[in-house]
Amino acid sequence: MKFSKEIKASVIALLAIVILITGINFLKGNSFFGGDDIYTAYFPNSGQLMASSNVTLDGVEIGKVLSIKSNPKGDSLHKVKLTFNIHNSHIQLPKGSYVEIGSLDFFTKALIVHLPSTSDGTFYKAGSTLPGKLSVDVVSQVKAYADPISQKLQTMMLSVDKMVGSLATFWDTTATSEIEGSLKQVKLTIAKLGKVADELQGFVATEKAQFAKIMVNVEAITLNLKKSNDQITAIIGNTKKITDELVTADFKNTILEAQTTLKKFNTILDEIDRGQGTIGKLVHDDKLYAELVATNKDLQNLVTDLEAHPERYVHLSLIGGKTKGLQLSKKNEDKLIRILDSLPQ
Repeated sequence: MKFSKEIKASVIALLAIVILITGINFLKGNSFFGGDDIYTAYFPNSGQLMASSNVTLDGVEIGKVLSIKSNPKGDSLHKVKLTFNIHNSHIQLPKGSYVEIGSLDFFTKALIVHLPSTSDGTFYKAGSTLPGKLSVDVVSQVKAYADPISQKLQTMMLSVDKMVGSLATFWDTTATSEIEGSLKQVKLTIAKLGKVADELQGFVATEKAQFAKIMVNVEAITLNLKKSNDQITAIIGNTKKITDELVTADFKNTILEAQTTLKKFNTILDEIDRGQGTIGKLVHDDKLYAELVATNKDLQNLVTDLEAHPERYVHLSLIGGKTKGLQLSKKNEDKLIRILDSLPQ
């Protein structure tokens, strides 16, 4: 079957159109046959990202950046609108995902997709807007790190320049002569230090003999202490024995006996205070005291009268005359004599 030239031309034209459309889609970042999921995101600026840049996930390309447009009506965080697609239909973006404009290396920019560590099972639908984040590129980081260092270096170079100028001004013939004089003084000082070292060496040699004598005396004292070691040990043993005897003495029984004696004494004092017993009655009974005083007074009067007039009470007759006065028996006479002897003279 033969085709006419018109049919061949039509087929070629259709194929050319399909190839053209496919190429345009490919250049735009779409798949050959289309049907990709398209998403949007907003950023403060483009971060030097270009259209048709790669969209990566874990370092693997999964899509392309379709367009980057200015968004004048947006706030400071939504000044740039970015549209991108995902070629792989098996890749879904769970809620919590976000995209970041970052650097894959020193020269290549890309849109990096970050998935959340956990997911609740819900996903962004095609056409949804994902949160966008703009990372600081390597050049900016290096610049931020290098700028302070550069400023410090400039300040240091100015200081070094001033110091070199000051040295150049100072370093003249006068300064040279002053340095030579200082070196001479240093030499003199070193010579004096050598003399002092010699004197110290002589002093040490002199005192070395004295130190040796002192050590001999210390050794003699140590030997004496060693010889007296047995005596010191015996003294310490006696002291320990005395201490042990004091510790083991029967202090408990002694204290108990003292407590018993004090209790008895307190009991006697309580009885006296209550008027019990002879001493208690004597202390508390004023009448008994008055009677004792009166009896003592009568007794004193009796003794006084007996000394003055003994014939009234005792009459002794050697010849057998009449007996006068009071007749006392032998027992009463002895009793009376004992009373008289007990009286104070």
